[in-house]
Amino acid sequence: MRINSAIQAAIDLTAGAAGGTACVVTGQPFDTAKVKMQTFPDMYKGIVDCFVKTYKQVGFRGFYKGTTPALVANIAENSVLFMCYGFCQQIVRRIVGVDRKTKLSDLQNAAAGSFASAFATLVLCPTELVKCRLQAMHEMQLSGKIIQGHNTVWSVVKGVIQKDGPLGFYRGLSSTLLREVPGYFFFFGGYELSRTFFASGRPKDELGPIPLLLSGGFGGSCLWIAVYPVDCVKSRIQVLSMAGKQTGFMGTFVTVVRTEGVLALYSGLKPTMIRAFLANGALFLAYEYSRKLMMKQIDSY
Repeated sequence: MRINSAIQAAIDLTAGAAGGTACVVTGQPFDTAKVKMQTFPDMYKGIVDCFVKTYKQVGFRGFYKGTTPALVANIAENSVLFMCYGFCQQIVRRIVGVDRKTKLSDLQNAAAGSFASAFATLVLCPTELVKCRLQAMHEMQLSGKIIQGHNTVWSVVKGVIQKDGPLGFYRGLSSTLLREVPGYFFFFGGYELSRTFFASGRPKDELGPIPLLLSGGFGGSCLWIAVYPVDCVKSRIQVLSMAGKQTGFMGTFVTVVRTEGVLALYSGLKPTMIRAFLANGALFLAYEYSRKLMMKQIDSY
């Protein structure tokens, strides 16, 4: 049965939302540690030190600072990402001149994912800015960069609007694009390549939960290894712009390398890689199973 393109888009969007929710629930504490260590590398000796200090200073809730915007960000990003991924797969099929039902190669799927990420960036950037600021608010106060912090989503949103207007939510847009477009090439490429490996000639749709978890984890790891320095610069721009005008991507990148060295761009890599494997494994497992369930329901009518 051929499914209407609008229904297919709705299925992909809903499955993407389920995947985004699973991603945040699984990986939020590690994401919080990542942002703190990227923005204030001198405050923490490593991931364990970051976890211990966060717990002592703010308590367990400190690990889930920014969860609401993170949920909004991931649900919005993954809904748009996977919906556009389906459309971009059709575009790639037209470019290479194959039938709409033809299975794409791993490389072609990677290209489709890369194209789709450009659209997802537009909904991700504002919510991720709010999330990063909430996660690093305590450190901004400790360092004396701001006198009084904002402890709620609404107070951060109100502060951005009052200071920079609506366009203030797109601080770090260029660095977000620089991260997403190449990053999702490796993300979808790594995921599809891993699924091909586990399938060993069988249809990929028949893979069980463990291969899907491992494939998602591998795809997430590929993404972050490829673009981590870009993400580090993005986090600094979005967080430190609270204290005043922040230079753009190249200016921030050069300043970090000159004053702190190249290794500063990799601060927080360890919690990121742990989160990448766990969270993206959960993301693809939730996406594939919820999508499969909805497709079965549609086929039964």
